[in-house]
Amino acid sequence: MPLRRAAEPDQIALALAQIAARAGVAVMDVYDSDFEARAKSDKSPVTDADERAEAIILEALESIFPGIPVLAEEQFEAGVRPDTEDHFFLVDPVDGTREFVNRNGEFTVNIALIHHRRPIAGCVFAPALKRLYCGGGRAYAGPVSAGDDVRENLLVPVSGRDRIGKDLVAVMSRSHLDDETKAWADQAGVTDAVSAGSSLKFCLLAEGKADVYPRFGPTMEWDTAAGHAVLHAAGGHVIRPDGTDFLYGKAEAGYRNGPFIAKARR
Repeated sequence: MPLRRAAEPDQIALALAQIAARAGVAVMDVYDSDFEARAKSDKSPVTDADERAEAIILEALESIFPGIPVLAEEQFEAGVRPDTEDHFFLVDPVDGTREFVNRNGEFTVNIALIHHRRPIAGCVFAPALKRLYCGGGRAYAGPVSAGDDVRENLLVPVSGRDRIGKDLVAVMSRSHLDDETKAWADQAGVTDAVSAGSSLKFCLLAEGKADVYPRFGPTMEWDTAAGHAVLHAAGGHVIRPDGTDFLYGKAEAGYRNGPFIAKARR
């Protein structure tokens, strides 16, 4: 599927969903084994699942979208720095490796397409939970197992909820909750909080189960882009705390994100 125009975001998102489902087989093969975690240079954990899934994703992206640069977490660790000026893919083969190591199921395969610094299509697949989210022009979710043939009839449209007459529900990181995030939630009047790992936090907003996701702790672009794409397609948005746009392709910052606030509705 060559990338011809921005009018194809749903087709692109569905193609990314199929790639993620295929990569999920390798992820679950490792997850169901007696695997060992290793430490990367930044002390974060990595397993064979990250490396095997990334190889599958990279090969599939080159086959379906030839010539479009890919910024992928494990390749970046190895020193690969592609061109991120125009279109490029962001890939996190296993987002939430701590959740993977702890075997709580809340890890995801993330793939997103960035155009002029904004995500225009993406997929978040949670293979252990058998749940897939994707978004381009609209957001969709449904029950998908690793290796499934992802068809549109498996997925149903989802959208963020309107908060009129409802309490303000925040979704927080399960493994990385910090004092600044908690302070923001208190000041914003958050009345209830739910926890989730990996990019599933964005997806809870996208399917109407929470209202806001504040994050002041460190993340990388491949951690957030796919969930951002799904949330945007569901009617939400992601901004910086000062209200400006949350952008990608921050090569000068080593593709590190600053703080952000994700909201279920624009």
